[in-house]
Amino acid sequence: MKLLLLSNSAAPGRGYLEHAREVIAGHLSGVDELLFVPYALADHDGYTAKVASFMEGLGIRVRGIHTGSDPRELAASAQAVFIGGGNSFRLLKSLHERGLVEAVAERVRAGAPYMGSSAGTNMACPTLRTTNDMPIVQPPSFEALDLVPFQINPHYLDPAPASAHMGETREERLNQFMEENDVPVLGLREGTWLRLSTEEGAGTGTLTLGGIEAGARLFTSGAEPTEHGPDTDLSQLLAVTPHFDTRTV
Repeated sequence: MKLLLLSNSAAPGRGYLEHAREVIAGHLSGVDELLFVPYALADHDGYTAKVASFMEGLGIRVRGIHTGSDPRELAASAQAVFIGGGNSFRLLKSLHERGLVEAVAERVRAGAPYMGSSAGTNMACPTLRTTNDMPIVQPPSFEALDLVPFQINPHYLDPAPASAHMGETREERLNQFMEENDVPVLGLREGTWLRLSTEEGAGTGTLTLGGIEAGARLFTSGAEPTEHGPDTDLSQLLAVTPHFDTRTV
């Protein structure tokens, strides 16, 4: 598998995806057409056009998955797949309704490069439980693509000591998640990304943290969070076995 999981798609003072242009170009090397999944936003055509404008500079055509009569067929034949950011609940609901959770995961496991940003990065996890988003709709399940065995929290924000906000910090919310579930969570700060490369037929691969100096914060059960800078090898996360609370009332 080849995965590129971005925390964010826009950086201050820079255009859409421009902060990660070099790593995107490398990840999609050899790809002529990219299948874009725009379901995290309401304006599918406008969102697809925005992605196409960026990818044109890399010599890559973009097709919106919403333009086909059978999205599953498009997923099954895609050279590469990009799932963009927006609302994770709306996105996952759309993926389930169209049978795309299984279809996209199968295509990516078969070798098609996958790229996600924000909500699209959440989708690569086993579930969307560590999203920051408001549940504006109700998906039939929290189960996502399960391309990696750990959870990610994009747009991770450190506590601001001078803030007057009295709600939970991101760290407190992720610690609450850890109280109920035994699975690592990687808090990706703005401007960071993960790259996964797995050799054909191999069960594991190389997982590397990239991006700006901010790095990432790793939460694990029963331990204090740890800091990790750019170029850190996080391949040990590929060997974890996640355990989620699935109890119902």
